[in-house]
Amino acid sequence: MTNISANLSDHDLILAIQDGNLDALGEVYTRHRHLVYRTALGICNDPEAAADLLQDVFLRLHRFADRVDPQRPLEPWLYRVTANVSYTWVKRHHRWTRSLEEISEWLSSGMKHSPQLISEQSDESRWIQRALAMLSLPQRVVVVLYYVNDLSLHEIADILDIPEGTVKSRLHYGRQALKQHLGVDVLPVHELSYEVT
Repeated sequence: MTNISANLSDHDLILAIQDGNLDALGEVYTRHRHLVYRTALGICNDPEAAADLLQDVFLRLHRFADRVDPQRPLEPWLYRVTANVSYTWVKRHHRWTRSLEEISEWLSSGMKHSPQLISEQSDESRWIQRALAMLSLPQRVVVVLYYVNDLSLHEIADILDIPEGTVKSRLHYGRQALKQHLGVDVLPVHELSYEVT
């Protein structure tokens, strides 16, 4: 296979990658880069690191393609690897908090409105991101996977290879911590999402 069609399934693309086809890797990258990037950004809270981690995840896919089961959905594997490399990056760099001015452009909140509304939404997004950055890393990973990537508790448990009860606990305490940091009774969770431009 030399040219890869965008109509191929992830299953077929993984088989092609396992055969050494770099065009297939490029198609998988094009198809799944947004979910990998927004997950890494949500966990590490650093756009440059998220971009590096994005590349790292797809290099790992190329390097370990023979270990990827083409019969299973690819997204859980990508989430798992992204969460793991992001977790490692945060622990290595001790990056629990960081100025969030740089990532405000990636915060999706429908910013196609008036300049005043755009400013208010941007301020609210930064406020939420600062609170998110204050969570413990295990809580932040679960909150990002749940709210930013809209994954179920079962999917998160599978991705992180932890019991579903642990996911529920981390999500519960993460929500409580966010409410405390934000000083609110209800979380404005619609703001916990990222877009790649």
